[in-house]
Amino acid sequence: MTIEKAQVVEQLKRVKGPDLTGNIVDLGLVSEIVVADGKVFFSITVPADRAEELEPLREAAEKAALGVDGVEKASVVLTAAKSAGSPNPQVRQAPSAAQSGSVPPPMAGRAGQGAAQRPSKPAGVPGIDAIVAVASGKGGVGKSTTSVNLALGLQNLGLKVGILDADIYGPSMPRLLRISGRPQTVSGRILKPMEGYGLKVMSMGFLVDEETPMIWRGPMVISALNQMLSEVEWGELDVLVVDMPPGTGDAQLTMAQNVPLAGAVIVSTPQDLALIDARKGLNMFRKVEVPVLGIVENMSYFVCDNCGTRHDIFGHGGARAEAERIGVPFLGEVPLTMDIREKSDSGAPIVVSDPESANAENYRQIAQRVWDRIGQERSMTQAPAIVFD
Repeated sequence: MTIEKAQVVEQLKRVKGPDLTGNIVDLGLVSEIVVADGKVFFSITVPADRAEELEPLREAAEKAALGVDGVEKASVVLTAAKSAGSPNPQVRQAPSAAQSGSVPPPMAGRAGQGAAQRPSKPAGVPGIDAIVAVASGKGGVGKSTTSVNLALGLQNLGLKVGILDADIYGPSMPRLLRISGRPQTVSGRILKPMEGYGLKVMSMGFLVDEETPMIWRGPMVISALNQMLSEVEWGELDVLVVDMPPGTGDAQLTMAQNVPLAGAVIVSTPQDLALIDARKGLNMFRKVEVPVLGIVENMSYFVCDNCGTRHDIFGHGGARAEAERIGVPFLGEVPLTMDIREKSDSGAPIVVSDPESANAENYRQIAQRVWDRIGQERSMTQAPAIVFD
């Protein structure tokens, strides 16, 4: 069924503006609408300081778009309004412990420690040479798809790679890697990881039914993460990629503080509000002294299959500009394509299902940059050798 943009526009005219006056279309808040393969993509411009308050508006717009016959999925994001000529919105840095006089409980052990009194690094996981966290400040930015294709890209470099799905509430790896079944017990409580496309994989999705909700509080989540790291027979791995849950909560702090991370990769879409959330994740890793290996801009742009026209649905270049502003590497940009989405949904990631494609090569280049960055970070932390004549 052909979906006309005009039909979507008419539906969106039923959605009231931010102050319940007019509608989001006539107020000029809706970006260009892209329709492809039963999916609708667009953004809504709102004041940055009202983003959280206006989340119901985004949900209403999404529901309206889904009301059009033939629309199977609607991807709607809020993007921040900026006045002409104004700089990018700045995020105020949180005061340090010395400035604020208080330290959040998970960080209390680090308060008042100077450079000479840094806490010792946590013990490593036997057999795993480097652990890399792939994180985002918010959900829906394609972090899991990036994680699995990054892992496969690292494998293409000749490395032994595993992937840990640390998103307890919304595990994705069983579907993304088309793996089913339950892990076998090796001895006692030690589990044998599942395998897919040569990757060793562990996920809560292998241990519970897909439709079973995980109604767990923080301590249970932390316990599960620790078990999936220390009670799994990972064997010898060059890299373990950890697909982190979105945000900066208990799970993220557990991984950052209890695991010797070689570094973190931040995934963001180009729009301002996603970048604001990405900064939170980036700053969290910096506070716990985990190197930030770089930023990936996902859904960077969309090229129409029919007309070949490029559309910057969520803006473009925001992640690159942010990386330059804060002084971390920009690892690459990944377009929004039907090919990546369809292959991910079918459990055949593009790096293995279409290795000769430009998108697969793009992920391999990102993987190479990540591996290079790990080497750079290690060379900076290794003590110089002392030679006596």
